[in-house]
Amino acid sequence: MKVLDQILSQSAYSHEIDVPLAKVDIADWLFNLPEAEYLRCCVPDHIAAGVTTTDDGRRMSINVEMIGSGLVVQHYVAEEAGPSYVRMNSISDVFTANGRTQVNVLWELIAEDAGNGRTRYTNCVTARPTDAFMAFLDEHRISFADAAAARQAAGSDHNRRETPFFAESIARRAKVAAR
Repeated sequence: MKVLDQILSQSAYSHEIDVPLAKVDIADWLFNLPEAEYLRCCVPDHIAAGVTTTDDGRRMSINVEMIGSGLVVQHYVAEEAGPSYVRMNSISDVFTANGRTQVNVLWELIAEDAGNGRTRYTNCVTARPTDAFMAFLDEHRISFADAAAARQAAGSDHNRRETPFFAESIARRAKVAAR
């Protein structure tokens, strides 16, 4: 099995907000998200955030956070960025007690009509190993199964806690934009 076919962790959580889908613009929210608001979305895990571009002009979101015991610096590049669906891809640096490695993280932000003027926001995060990650595991004699179990537990816990805060932040942005 190729490294990119393997899943290290995957989780998706949803939260409904009291805003019609037509008023939601996830891309606008993400690329205009103040750092202080990002920090409030998962205390104490979220450490820093910013927006920039790649050399070729694609939009990027840089997020620094703790996922379990690892400090993760995410370099999310927009692959698709619209009002109801954003797909971000990052080769993320992970700093652990054993040293530094990298994982590939796909972050999907999804808004769907929940009926009655409400929107269901889903935060889906999939992490895959990189070649550097697999070499790191070999070097430190860590099995992929053990690493995946730890990442699944930590990543799922983090995603579960941040999803409702992201959703409510998106709702606040939509309400301000509607004025």
